Amino acid sequence: MEENKQGMLYLCATPIGNLGDLSPRIRQTLEEVDLIAAEDTRNSRRLLSAFDIHTPMTSYHEYNKTEKAYRLIDQMRQGKQIALITDAGTPGISDPGEVLVRLCQESGITVTSLPGPAACITALTLSGLSTRRFVFEGFLPENKKERTEVLEDLEQEKRTIILYAAPHDLKKVLSLLYEALGERRITICRELTKKFETVLPTTIPDAILKYETEEPRGEYVLVIEGKSLQEIEAGKAAAFDEISIAEHVAMYEKQGMERKDAMKKAAKDRGLSKRDVYQMLLEKEE
Repeated sequence: MEENKQGMLYLCATPIGNLGDLSPRIRQTLEEVDLIAAEDTRNSRRLLSAFDIHTPMTSYHEYNKTEKAYRLIDQMRQGKQIALITDAGTPGISDPGEVLVRLCQESGITVTSLPGPAACITALTLSGLSTRRFVFEGFLPENKKERTEVLEDLEQEKRTIILYAAPHDLKKVLSLLYEALGERRITICRELTKKFETVLPTTIPDAILKYETEEPRGEYVLVIEGKSLQEIEAGKAAAFDEISIAEHVAMYEKQGMERKDAMKKAAKDRGLSKRDVYQMLLEKEE
């Protein structure tokens, strides 16, 4: 570890299942820092013990994330080197580590990230769904209003969606997804990197049927296809079925568009050609 008058924060990714995924660089860092801040010291003690690492630990979790962050920052100001680890995977992703990182930056403490496993990315690469553009939502909110808002946003989401689900919540989450998204493709991943790793490409309704007779076990990552362009265009066209072509064009004219531009926009909304719209307007006027 390099000498530094002021300490640093090291974000250290830990295995999500297979201990062989701990990188040599992270192992060396965990051995050499002055302190390891861990989400659950009991879980992390088993990991450190497996690698014969005896660095002192302290707890850093959801319920002390702000108050403890300032205490850790004080130690780093005094020159302490501190590593942050989560129960499994990359700290700062869907866990309180993001608070510590932000407060370190605001306090002028250097933060570096030592990359490694992340369940969301591992599942995405195994999903068979589009990986070019994706959105990570973590766990659905427990608050009903917040959850409804998230699901409404996801209903229009064109990118591949990644969610986490605890075993006791899986059936409920699948039902909520079916209500919001309908019959989308989904890949259900569990026990990633472990001996009994399972990757199941299916559909949301078929997944619901599967878990009517099978009890969910383990932590789940759900990868769901985004809304297709065809679905979006069909939805737009259906929404405009309630008004006439003339009203549709007039709506855009009232917004300041020239008539030809308003006709072009209305035609695109309805999946028609500009000529079709022009002909319909002529027939109405006649």
